[in-house]
Amino acid sequence: MKSDLETMRHSAAHLLAAAVKNLYPKTALGIGPVIESGFYYDFDSNHSFTVEDFKKIEKEIWDLKAQKIPFEKVEKGISAAHTFTEKLREPYKTKIVLDLKKQGEKSVSFYKTGDFVDLCKGPHVKHSGLVGEVKLLSVAGAYWLGGEKNKMLQRIYGTAWNTKGEMKEYLEKVEEAKKRDHKKLGTQLGLFTFLAQSPGMPYWYPKGFLLLDQLKSYIRSINQKYGYQEISTPQLAKSSVWETSGHWNLFRENMFDFDIDNQTYALKPMNCPQTILLYNTTQHSYRDLPLKLADLDQLHRYEDSGTLNGLFRVREMSQDDGHIFSTEEDVTDTVGETLDMVQEVYKTFGFEPKYYLSTKPSKALGDESSWKKTSALLEKSLKNHKVNYEINEGEGSFYGPKIDVHIEDSLGRDWQLATIQLDAQMPARFKAKYTDNKGKERTPLITHRAILGSLERFLGILIEHYAGNLPIWLSPIQVIIVPISERHAGYAEQIKKTLDAQKIRSSVDNRAVTMQSRLRDAQIQKTPFMLIVGDKEKVQKKVAVRSRDSGDQGVFTLDKFVQKIAQEVKNLK
Repeated sequence: MKSDLETMRHSAAHLLAAAVKNLYPKTALGIGPVIESGFYYDFDSNHSFTVEDFKKIEKEIWDLKAQKIPFEKVEKGISAAHTFTEKLREPYKTKIVLDLKKQGEKSVSFYKTGDFVDLCKGPHVKHSGLVGEVKLLSVAGAYWLGGEKNKMLQRIYGTAWNTKGEMKEYLEKVEEAKKRDHKKLGTQLGLFTFLAQSPGMPYWYPKGFLLLDQLKSYIRSINQKYGYQEISTPQLAKSSVWETSGHWNLFRENMFDFDIDNQTYALKPMNCPQTILLYNTTQHSYRDLPLKLADLDQLHRYEDSGTLNGLFRVREMSQDDGHIFSTEEDVTDTVGETLDMVQEVYKTFGFEPKYYLSTKPSKALGDESSWKKTSALLEKSLKNHKVNYEINEGEGSFYGPKIDVHIEDSLGRDWQLATIQLDAQMPARFKAKYTDNKGKERTPLITHRAILGSLERFLGILIEHYAGNLPIWLSPIQVIIVPISERHAGYAEQIKKTLDAQKIRSSVDNRAVTMQSRLRDAQIQKTPFMLIVGDKEKVQKKVAVRSRDSGDQGVFTLDKFVQKIAQEVKNLK
């Protein structure tokens, strides 16, 4: 059921479509759903929409609002609906009706708002005057229904809020989000880029690769603390592997597959099937369980080009994957320990986790009894850990129920990150076994877990959360050393050697530009510390310290500065 705000936004999308049809009558309508914080509508028009058109379209929307036109629901039989959409000369609506007819639908609903009629399930507000503050935000190209072989339409994005105050607050957040855009900051900070030769796959500059490596090192330290052993499995596997796992039937549209030597292979979109194959190469006793295996390998998933979005939505990624093979009796403790990991990791980044138990989806492997058992085990773990959670009906993975963990960033945006999935299907399908305490063969359960999820996506979130001002421990360059003149360059290099020996990441900026220019560039690069060295510092073996966050810190001995930064890095500051 839609919330009141979602219903109002859906009605605002209808007013947008009505306004566009009034102004550009030959425009054909696509779809206009509600999305997070707003709505969009797709149009097929000879007119190329630009932001300059928005003022005119918004005025038309306000005129429609002022008329307080009722939203009237009209039901039509499927054949009558087909005839009706053809009469309206709305080919995309006709296509939707025909698709619904193929699916066995006998009738559909339309909503009439004055002279404007749209195919729609609803619900809507009672009349157009109840639509709140509306603002159009942007326009972009979008393939019809997301298919790259379909026609490119024009998508106008908008937002709607109940009051002017809410709208103002939201637009301020949008402006702040633009400043924090990780794609923009990724270029500015020299972290990564994207090239047309490899769509959806990031190219990492040295600083960006250092950043990614730091994140992996941190995750490896957490895995080691909790008793995980790291493995690696091949990127490529025969289609039979993915048929056994269920991916071939339920996930194939998101996989890269091709033929080699008359056999079909696919790049792995997930680590689990290959991990189980590795598990199966040796015998296991109940004494070996729980067996915790970690995997930071790269994964490849096909995403429609229209959905690619910097590091947030990529085709090549790495995950902080973990797979725990355990007995049924061990599961509650195993999942509980994973919840502890989530809490510890998120605390490092200042995030407060929110938990959701996601249940069996419509397309799923296995019978109802196994789903009830695994769902109950996850729920027991949440209750034992006294974790507050909500139920997400039908949002589990196709092979098992899961605990999804969400965080809220500094802009108040909600992100789903960690997932803890309990799987009875894949171990049975791959015939994974262990010997119990009576010598009998049993099938283990597998807890799939990723704490940060896609590391690329998490880095995109972090860059925007911190506005590029990454914590000192994570910053690819922690210290910039700025010699006042050329005669101080040798001392600057000595300082760098000292910092290198302490594993403090630094660089010397002795470019032939003014010192102020170099300090300003270091600030733009979001470098945590700048060390300025001149005659006095060279003689006294000291450094003048400037902080990214709090300006001048005074003069330190080099040893004292090294101790200060080393302690902050140790404390993950």
